[in-house]
Amino acid sequence: MTTTALAVLVPLLPFLGAAAGLLLGRRVPGLVRPLAVLPTLTALVLAVLVAVRQGGGTGGGQASLDAATELTPTGSVPIELALHIDGFAALVAVLVGVVASCVQIYSTGYLREDPRYPSYAALVSLFTSAMLLVVYSGDLMVLLVGWEVMGICSYFLVGHYWETPEARAASLKAFLVTKLGDVPFLIGLFALAGDTGSFRITTILAKVADGGLDHPTLIALLLLAGVAGKSAQFPLHTWLPDAMAGPTPVSALIHAATMVAAGVYFVARLLPVFAASAAALVVLAVMAAVTMTGSALAALAQDDIKRVLAYSTIGQLGYLTGALAVGDRGAAVFHLLSHGAFKALLFLAAGVIIHAAGTNSLAAMSRMKGLRDRVPDAFWTMTVALLALAAIPPFSGFFSKEAVLGAAEHTATGHAESAPAVAGWIVLVAGLLTALLTAAYATRLWLLVFNGRGADAPDHGRQPVTMTAVLWVLAVPSLAFGLAVGVLPDWFDGHALTPTLTTSVLGTGLALVGALVTYGAWRHTTALADRVPMGAVAADTGTDAGLVEAEAIATHAPAYGDVASAPDPADPSRLLLGPLHRHAAVGFHLDALYAALFVRPVRAAATLVRFLDREVVDTYVRGAGAVPRWLGAAVRRAQTGNVQTYLSALLAGTVVLAVAAVLVATAGA
Repeated sequence: MTTTALAVLVPLLPFLGAAAGLLLGRRVPGLVRPLAVLPTLTALVLAVLVAVRQGGGTGGGQASLDAATELTPTGSVPIELALHIDGFAALVAVLVGVVASCVQIYSTGYLREDPRYPSYAALVSLFTSAMLLVVYSGDLMVLLVGWEVMGICSYFLVGHYWETPEARAASLKAFLVTKLGDVPFLIGLFALAGDTGSFRITTILAKVADGGLDHPTLIALLLLAGVAGKSAQFPLHTWLPDAMAGPTPVSALIHAATMVAAGVYFVARLLPVFAASAAALVVLAVMAAVTMTGSALAALAQDDIKRVLAYSTIGQLGYLTGALAVGDRGAAVFHLLSHGAFKALLFLAAGVIIHAAGTNSLAAMSRMKGLRDRVPDAFWTMTVALLALAAIPPFSGFFSKEAVLGAAEHTATGHAESAPAVAGWIVLVAGLLTALLTAAYATRLWLLVFNGRGADAPDHGRQPVTMTAVLWVLAVPSLAFGLAVGVLPDWFDGHALTPTLTTSVLGTGLALVGALVTYGAWRHTTALADRVPMGAVAADTGTDAGLVEAEAIATHAPAYGDVASAPDPADPSRLLLGPLHRHAAVGFHLDALYAALFVRPVRAAATLVRFLDREVVDTYVRGAGAVPRWLGAAVRRAQTGNVQTYLSALLAGTVVLAVAAVLVATAGA
């Protein structure tokens, strides 16, 4: 079979699995799990074959795979069903296949008693198919189809626990915020096609190389709006922490290698378009810097374990956009691949922990003794993933993050012509500060979850093998993927990705400082803490993991109060952040700001429009119907059926007309 045929099957198989799951899931329940797992696993195998046949893409001397067929004549800019697979596209597809397969396998145990599992599994398959379409697509309009299908699927998946108000609100917020970015994104795509005369990626890049863009800054900024929404970058990042109301496997899928990576992947794919405008790169660098530092501070103050990881995702995506802002897509995609593995592991391990503890609250977990002994697989694998997140050598996160910092240093010192030096300095300074904060919140999470003091953690036996086995599968790349640092340049642009001495020393040193300071603060706070539990465990841990999480989400606030103000003397973040803690815990009030600037004015305008429609427009409409009705009623009253009444009226009318005629004649004389 040709490589092109294999590439077509990669997104097609999960799509067929999703369609079959929706059609047969209720009728033949025994087919639900095979239809969820087997098509995705097969797509992964085919994606690996495509990557092997590409052999490193253009970086390794192998030409990228390009194939296209015109969908329909448009009369102007053609729209084609096109493939464009180079080295980094092939690797990203493998990452998507690995994470999606792990999520599907994990979900068979996590949601084994969920009555809506058939639709859930089908939506995950459709989501996977859409992301693979984005990765392999060579035409921007076809890419947009996958882009929007992911948005629809995320709406349904985040709202899976629709019985809880948190899930309903989160799904709606995720959909609306990402659509807010998609509107300028669509305009930017049309503007780009107008300047280049094509939606084909290869044609666009050729035109850009020849200086064919008339409005590079405008196009780049419009496209960045969509990227900010889809990849949860400032200022459109607020939907991602709330999306934690969905099931944990959904969080792993969306926040590791699929939806949030789509925006970064798009910029990497069309990096020459953005590099054509120095102003756009500076804007991208500022966006990355604010996202990195702000999200890291917010992560340090969260009580919900999954919200910590959500803000962590936002910050790590900031590293990716920072690498693109300095013109190094190799470093960006390297960190995308590394982050996809260890962040998926973090979320799936968090699901095991929530099931075991019966709560998603770190404050409650810090009052449970022996939780690490209850979930040894989650303990060891999450420890590996947190070390990778904190970029401690030799774990994978160290090599990929240092590639980003090295690229920023290279640009800042004037050794790169593809980006302005100011962008390099912005990314470098923000990246080093974020390295310190990342190690701090990773250490805090590990200490609070696995070193609790108080009552014994609940014990309900071992977790399902389908859940724990997946953790060890993802632990392998989290630990060892950095060893590929010498091979990956052949798959990208050929630029070296090995760590540089300066950034390695600074980055690792700051990470160790952040970890040690957090540990010291934790020792101080736990020594002073009153170990009386803050509240009862939120859920019965003897039931299905998905049901435990749904109950934990619904009862978190009532059981533990407002996490922004409820005192937790054992939490080192309150000591570290001081007065900043209450602001960081609520995301620096951005939701309240957006509510004041946008939501309330729109609602007020909607109320005004409703009033005008009902009280003004409808009044005229009702009046236009009432007047004929009244006239008809008056005429109807005159129709008595009495002949004498009719003759009397006729005589009276004749007299009136005669008198009027006489008066007119007299006046004329």
